[in-house]
Amino acid sequence: MGEASVAINPAAVAAKHKLATSFKRKGIVIALLSGLLYGFYTAFMTLGMSKGIWVDWYGENSGLSAFAVMYLLSAIGAATTDTCSALWAMSFAGIRGRFADFVRCIKTKPGMVMVAAAIVGGPLASTAYVVGLQLAGSLVVPIAALCPAVGAILGRFLFKQELNARMLFGIAICFGASFMIGSTSLDGAGGPNMMLGLFFGFLAAVCWGIEGCVCGYGTSMIDPEIGITIRQVTAGFSNLFILVPLFGFIAHVDAFGMVVQSFTDSEAMIWFVLAGLSAYLTFMYWYKGNAMCGAALGMSCNGTFSFWGPFCCWIVLGIAMGMEGWAMPPIAWAAAIIMVIGIFIISMNPMDLFKSNEEKA
Repeated sequence: MGEASVAINPAAVAAKHKLATSFKRKGIVIALLSGLLYGFYTAFMTLGMSKGIWVDWYGENSGLSAFAVMYLLSAIGAATTDTCSALWAMSFAGIRGRFADFVRCIKTKPGMVMVAAAIVGGPLASTAYVVGLQLAGSLVVPIAALCPAVGAILGRFLFKQELNARMLFGIAICFGASFMIGSTSLDGAGGPNMMLGLFFGFLAAVCWGIEGCVCGYGTSMIDPEIGITIRQVTAGFSNLFILVPLFGFIAHVDAFGMVVQSFTDSEAMIWFVLAGLSAYLTFMYWYKGNAMCGAALGMSCNGTFSFWGPFCCWIVLGIAMGMEGWAMPPIAWAAAIIMVIGIFIISMNPMDLFKSNEEKA
């Protein structure tokens, strides 16, 4: 009985290789786009908080306490953006006929895990991020980008995930870059609240790192598009109905009335709508890019928001809108780029790129 032989068509192999390479490249572009959109989310949200009723709230004659100005307004800004993002997510789910899947999945155990993670990454991280932006400007963005490094450390202790020498080296690079950014406050260039702002940026990184670790479980069992909808809806509504009322109660302010004013101020709301869309697309493209080019490479590409965040703020707020305080010193730009390299090293072994090219050659 003769052995069957299968003829390999070189043209078919070459076509398959070309298709796989093209698919991976598209995934890289999409993942990079997620990092860019995160920058626009930051810029548009900050712009919204400088228009309309927000000018009165931040004014000297607003009658608001220092606590309300720093924490309540930041919570309202984050809640307005996250709620807009949640409405975008539900709208797209409805258009694609996935809303019933969203309702069904949110009741499951993985869905509840996503809800818990979103509460940490929504009200807590988003508000801390906004507080940091108000105190320290765009320098906070690269500090918040430490979340992959924080997530890698937390994953080692919470889930016994691998933390090898290469990842530790990448983490050291990221934290070294953060110290470079922090050093800009030593000469008073960042203002008196710089260090406090950077602290809140780091707090946001810790919360997002926790969210990333926990959501890894949820998204392994839920369709990414549904998982993103659960995340955005939970983050938006928990911020709106838990954190804002809490801060309003502490500050003895009518938080409900302020929320109504925020959502009905057309001058500011257009920017919050754009910020919410950018936030939704950031997560969408992040998950889609990960699926097309691999989670490690996708995470590295998304981590470029440590550069794109300050860049978009500088372009939109500093140049287009003529707002002062959004230019970064050269050392901070260098640190943002170094942090991108550190995130890349944490996420994957750079030598794997060369190995894959050699194997395909």
